[in-house]
Amino acid sequence: MYKVIGHPQSRTMRVLWLLEELDLPYEIVVSKPHQKEIKAVNPSGKIPALIIGEDIIYDSTAICTYLADKHAGLTFPAGSIDRARQDSFTNFALDEMDSILWMAAKHSFVHPEEMRVPDIKPACRDEWSNSMKQLELRLHGNTWAMGDTFTIADIIIGHCAIWAKSSKFEWPEGQVSDYFKRVLARPALAKANQKVSAAS
Repeated sequence: MYKVIGHPQSRTMRVLWLLEELDLPYEIVVSKPHQKEIKAVNPSGKIPALIIGEDIIYDSTAICTYLADKHAGLTFPAGSIDRARQDSFTNFALDEMDSILWMAAKHSFVHPEEMRVPDIKPACRDEWSNSMKQLELRLHGNTWAMGDTFTIADIIIGHCAIWAKSSKFEWPEGQVSDYFKRVLARPALAKANQKVSAAS
């Protein structure tokens, strides 16, 4: 039984979604950043954390990669060309999607008001629009990022899509919109949301 500490309205959802995709048992300890539950295992107060016996893993991407590798699902084998391409999609999501959304969030509500730079948000939205164009080129009409195989790259991209929609970033049209709809229609995502509702 895995234990996940974190909050569903955060990158924690990536881990819960992946656990559902892999059909693995887990429990959720709901904790927002810097609350006592997460501070007890991660002095930085950042979420999520995955508890495996006496071991702890931080960072949603590291956790997802560990679980996918350990259970040989939602990933291509380490050292393969397909894995390198999958990792490239994952890094694209982190560099060209997640980082833009996080920058906008920091200057909307995360930073203290006196540290916020509201003028940065239009630039973030412009960068997001450019990233959506790049994503369309990279998808090449594929069902998933890696063609016919759903991987952790799709989970991270899909979570960014959820984040973008809740932050009222421009929703792409055409191929990327269709791709987002397929990703967000995954039954495992719905199951993760149901478990979160029960745990909250």
